[in-house]
Amino acid sequence: MSLALPGAHGVAPQTPPRLAWLDALRGIGALAVVGEHLTTWAMPWLRPTAFNLGVYGVLVFFLVSGYIIPTSLERHGDVRAFWIGRFFRLYPLYLAVIALVLALAWWIPVRPEVSRDLSSVAAHATMLLDAVGAAGVLNTMWTLSYEMVFYLLVVALFTAGVRDRLGLLPALFALVAAFAALALPGPPLSGGWPASVSCGVFVVGLACVVAGRGRTPAAYALGVMALALVLSSSRVPWFGVAILAVMFAGTAVHRWERGQGPLWPVAAAVALVAATPLWALNAGWWWVRPDVWSLTVLLAALTFAAAMAWRARLIPAVLTWLGTISYSLYLAHLPILLVVMQVAGEMRWSPPPLQIGVSVAFLGLLMPASWLSHRFVERPMQRLGRRLARGPAARPDRKV
Repeated sequence: MSLALPGAHGVAPQTPPRLAWLDALRGIGALAVVGEHLTTWAMPWLRPTAFNLGVYGVLVFFLVSGYIIPTSLERHGDVRAFWIGRFFRLYPLYLAVIALVLALAWWIPVRPEVSRDLSSVAAHATMLLDAVGAAGVLNTMWTLSYEMVFYLLVVALFTAGVRDRLGLLPALFALVAAFAALALPGPPLSGGWPASVSCGVFVVGLACVVAGRGRTPAAYALGVMALALVLSSSRVPWFGVAILAVMFAGTAVHRWERGQGPLWPVAAAVALVAATPLWALNAGWWWVRPDVWSLTVLLAALTFAAAMAWRARLIPAVLTWLGTISYSLYLAHLPILLVVMQVAGEMRWSPPPLQIGVSVAFLGLLMPASWLSHRFVERPMQRLGRRLARGPAARPDRKV
């Protein structure tokens, strides 16, 4: 999102009925993030303030990733194929969007928060941006940090044989987040070196995992590194761990659905995550005020529950289609919006008809552009990844 963000695997008419509700959730999540940015700029009178629309969409994405990723890995049981698939799912469009932003930098300068040094390159290379305290060339890229952290943790747990049949991981991460909120007002580590060091570990570790040379210790090292980064160098440690609690809540819901675990740890985790800003030392920005944050978390949980309850019924085709292109929609909308903003200028005080007209024009550009990037960037690269994943298996892991 996996905010994730990643996950749609084909055009809407081919979507299996059992997965259509997940695509619909991705579509809802993507639209929510687009709506947050569009209304902030063009139609502030339409932007909700009782909850954060963008964070709501991101949390929905994270629940979907948590629901599908671990069980998919367990079902296929192939760590090498998993990482090849994730690489070709995530990186081609991600790199294309970065290239687009840099190509437009002569006209629309890159965000000043982005460091102009090699540590920024390293942070973008791993996608661990927020986890190493680095700003992305697009501010939406922070969510990819936690998708990547989640993948690294899930693979480490899978390699260790941990399946969490009791569903305790979301509650455990929620407890860690609650403690971090009291103990860590900010990241203990700062500077560019966490990005550089983690990039080296990331590249070497994934090379070992994919090649099958020292796969087990490499997977463990990557998982430990990912969790350590969230706690030590992410911008707001408690928030990063809370995101992981949300993602593992999705996993626990899937296990409960299959009769493999209880549901109470999910309820406990959601309640604890929603309440954490009450005592957090670092909760000063508006959308983690206790009332706003708790309502945002609750709405995301209710949306996921409602989609699950509806999953056996006909899902609106427009939502599954939006879910299919959701990764493109998520990554492409902000560069297109920045261009429209540059051309149209300040819109917050313009007459409402003009605001609506410009917003409709933006969506008229965004939807076909997202479909084209999905059709000509995402899908060909996904097919290539599947072909490579079906190649000769990596040599057996060598115990070290």
